[in-house]
Amino acid sequence: MAGTLQDLMHWLEGVVWPLLRIGAVMAAGPVFGARSVPVRLRVVLALAFTVLVVSVRGPHPVADPLGPAGVLAVARELVIGVAIGLSLQLVFAAVVVGGQMIAASIGLGFASIVDPQNGVQVPVLSQFYLLLATLAFLALNGHLVLVRLLVHSFDVLPLGEAGLGPGGFWAVATWGSQLFAGGVLIALPVVAAALVTNVAFGVVTRAAPQLNIFAVGFPVTLMVGFLVMLATLPHFLPRLGSLVLSGTDLARELLGGG
Repeated sequence: MAGTLQDLMHWLEGVVWPLLRIGAVMAAGPVFGARSVPVRLRVVLALAFTVLVVSVRGPHPVADPLGPAGVLAVARELVIGVAIGLSLQLVFAAVVVGGQMIAASIGLGFASIVDPQNGVQVPVLSQFYLLLATLAFLALNGHLVLVRLLVHSFDVLPLGEAGLGPGGFWAVATWGSQLFAGGVLIALPVVAAALVTNVAFGVVTRAAPQLNIFAVGFPVTLMVGFLVMLATLPHFLPRLGSLVLSGTDLARELLGGG
């Protein structure tokens, strides 16, 4: 009986360590980490993936979870999981930033709604682009790519060994610049069209000062923005695909180029 209990504790210790990394990815990654996904579902998915990983690779106890080495191991696994999830989560953040730029340029910045993925107030246009990005991400099997990167991380960064180095943290920090660059590329056509429209109304105002520019300019700018959005929607998917590829390249770089 004592031997059976000891074997059970040994197996549980081996399950805890991969569960930490997998749970961190489920909490920080896209789709799985959305606020609209129930916490119980995320826990069930994390446990299911952990059981699959342990069944393939076997339990791998790292250290005593109550000792100093165990605390460092916990922090290491959480950091690795969060970094993998964040590398793809920033893709959706870039989409939200692009929607905010578009909303501010055509006068819809005040129309906000709760983002179910992050639980914050974002413009309606950001939510529109975010829904498109989520559907495209699932259609392109991006969630399967995330799971594959997660499973591959146990080969490249085994449990109990060295975690992310300074280069990995710097790569995540520099990838943050892609958030703004990707958002600008998504919003650039609409922002440019709104700028040209405002300049044209400025010229009209100088030529006909009696024209009520506030009554005419807002609906026209809004209509031009919607038309340009409709015309550039076919180019949204390739732009999103390039951002997802950049995110997966970052994840591979964090995993040592595997």
